[in-house]
Amino acid sequence: MLPPGRRPVVSHPSCTDVVYPTKCALELCIAMRRILLSWSSGKDSAWSLHVLRQRREYEVVGFLTTFNEAAGRVAMHAVRRELVERQASAADLPLWDVPLPWPCSNEQYELLMAETCAKAVVAGIEGIAFGDLFLEDVRAYREKQMRNTGLQPIFPLWGQPTGELAKQMIASGMRAKLTCVDTQKLDASFVGREFDENLLAALPDGVDPCGENGEFHSFVYAGPMLNVEIPVSVGKSVVRDQFVFADLSRATIGATPLSQ
Repeated sequence: MLPPGRRPVVSHPSCTDVVYPTKCALELCIAMRRILLSWSSGKDSAWSLHVLRQRREYEVVGFLTTFNEAAGRVAMHAVRRELVERQASAADLPLWDVPLPWPCSNEQYELLMAETCAKAVVAGIEGIAFGDLFLEDVRAYREKQMRNTGLQPIFPLWGQPTGELAKQMIASGMRAKLTCVDTQKLDASFVGREFDENLLAALPDGVDPCGENGEFHSFVYAGPMLNVEIPVSVGKSVVRDQFVFADLSRATIGATPLSQ
């Protein structure tokens, strides 16, 4: 028996670790291109991992995450580094971390990402996947920055209707918590809430169900892409300009479960 909340551990072996029934099956695995997944800790990144593993066209070999070096948190989502490390462990993947100074200019950011891309190419990686859904300017920026790097930008969720996508995520058993809300687009009371059907029903008209316009960001703590549920608790809310953040941390004995 497994402890409550724990999923059976499913490893993701390399081609050489598996005995294949046919030569064709072996060649298919060998042909899979090794890529990194841009990992923000949120639902779109997590669902991208799930989709990519199902398609068997690419082999995700690591999470690429930028951290505010001073705070030790994911930029924008403000998720603690420890929680991202636990996500990587639960997905059986290494974490490729990119520490960003604070403050960080766009020039500094692009230089650090260019250095990371160069290291990825040396490591035999052929692309980076992103969880973007429909923002053309964001996609164009990523494609521009990766031009001539030797890496292919990949968008596994691109163009999917976000209402259907959000419901599909929830139905799969994926569980996430809203970590950041832009109060110019959504009421601050939504921060810290569970990403579920009740939340979708409560979103005002004009708010994207996946928060693709920056209305909110999330942290995934369970789902088909993770081998184990990550226990977290919600701390105080912190306001920074127009944004309000929920401080998530590793749950301890006596902490209030997120489901309550």
